[in-house]
Amino acid sequence: MTHPTIRKFVIQIEETLSAAGHTVEPPVRKATVAAVIANPVAGRYEEDLTPLYDIGRQIAATLTERAMLALGAEADDIEAYGKAAIVGLDGELEHAAALLHPEFGAPVRSRTGGSDIIPSTKKIGAAGAAITLPLTGKTSIWSFDHMDATEISIADAPRPDEVVVILALATGGRALHRIAPRPA
Repeated sequence: MTHPTIRKFVIQIEETLSAAGHTVEPPVRKATVAAVIANPVAGRYEEDLTPLYDIGRQIAATLTERAMLALGAEADDIEAYGKAAIVGLDGELEHAAALLHPEFGAPVRSRTGGSDIIPSTKKIGAAGAAITLPLTGKTSIWSFDHMDATEISIADAPRPDEVVVILALATGGRALHRIAPRPA
């Protein structure tokens, strides 16, 4: 099993108290938690990316715990989630896919009580690159009220041989949501 080499974590909390002149009650809270990790396959083509699957699973569990702690939330409090990765310039987009897709979702869904897919985005970027994470409902990707986003950037990451792996959890949908449910 390959363990991630973590340089640092960055935790961003967003709490929306009012919008459009109206109080948001309860406030919508989002935790966006990023881990800056070494990319063990940076700078070379590697056919077998399965070691990144293990890293994805491990980092997902860690990010989930840190996000839940930052929010002071339990599984029932979490309503939406999203994930992302920014690969440094010596890596490939496929490195992000290997970290985020095969095994990342299971620990997040298990801890949050989620049952639906976790939306994601990925890109290659230099230090300071921003990325927007899509958020959807943890039990229904089609819950329009939970379709939202959050953004993060880290001034000194990713370095060329790093990946920033990110998870966002939210305690609600968009502030003041009022879109009609999707017709059957």
